[in-house]
Amino acid sequence: MALNFHSGLVVLAALFLLGAWESLVTARTLEETSLFLRHESWMARHGRTYKTEAEKAKRFRIFKENLEFIEKFNKVANRSYKLGVNKFTDLTKEEFRATLLNEEKSIPRPKPSKPASFLNESLAQAPDSLDWRERGAVTGIKDQGNCGCCWAFAVVAAVEGITKIRTGKLISLSEQQLLDCDLNSDGCGGGIRTEAFQFVKDNGGLVTESDYPYEGAQESCNAQNLGTPAATISGYQEVEPSESALLAAVTNQPVSAGISLDGGLFHHYSSGVFTGDNGDCGSGSRHAITIVGYGTSDEGKDYWLVKNSWGTDWGENGYMRMARGINSDGVCGVNTRASYPTA
Repeated sequence: MALNFHSGLVVLAALFLLGAWESLVTARTLEETSLFLRHESWMARHGRTYKTEAEKAKRFRIFKENLEFIEKFNKVANRSYKLGVNKFTDLTKEEFRATLLNEEKSIPRPKPSKPASFLNESLAQAPDSLDWRERGAVTGIKDQGNCGCCWAFAVVAAVEGITKIRTGKLISLSEQQLLDCDLNSDGCGGGIRTEAFQFVKDNGGLVTESDYPYEGAQESCNAQNLGTPAATISGYQEVEPSESALLAAVTNQPVSAGISLDGGLFHHYSSGVFTGDNGDCGSGSRHAITIVGYGTSDEGKDYWLVKNSWGTDWGENGYMRMARGINSDGVCGVNTRASYPTA
């Protein structure tokens, strides 16, 4: 009897462990199935296809890792911004950086300066908040695709802004013209915003986007077949590297700016005021954006309103709010490398 009783306990224990193991396996299977379905849904939404099953398995693993990172980050208290799933979620940080963060070469050059009266006058008249979209000086969000020509999009957005302010006409201008015809740039490999502004001046302006559509890759310059430019500028101005000078400039028009980052958190940004603290920016690569306003969040955080060129799926419908007043260089160095076209 004792032996049989003991044997019964062993059997019960074994059944219990087997049941627990099966439950664990089932839970893991359900979790993996859920993630798989999320990836399939994500692929359908973004029109993503993979050439092989091996590539799909690799992208699923990256998608899963990024998703886990995003969800873990969003659970941290006292963060003023959130991360989210977007069209870049199946890319590693290194892949994202290599594809999209090639803004411009750094070259030493003299910086033109505005008189002190310009700075003081602009700051004295600066409203508490400003959104150039509300004043009709910002075209819709564009998408540079898999071409590292953010420099061209930032330059064009700034020229579109000053053109609207000067003429009353908001015209979508051609990034492809800059990409193809500005010989001082490296096309999808990066460019120099100030040189691009100089090209616009020397070239007699830019044509419309409809006349010279964006192709997402550098092509041969089509200058011979272009019509009359739709917008012109007289030159460009570099902003003195301070937040007050940048604020003064933005009160007058949209301003292009360069930032330093590695894409680790930036490319997952979803909403809120991006603070860039705790190494959130990273370093090693550059990106160009356009500052189209500023304000203060409901939580009391001052921010720059940033127009990006990664489509409407990224950030706040293609925009980001970057914190102001963080340090002298600004979030990701945004205060240090700004410029804008002159009418």
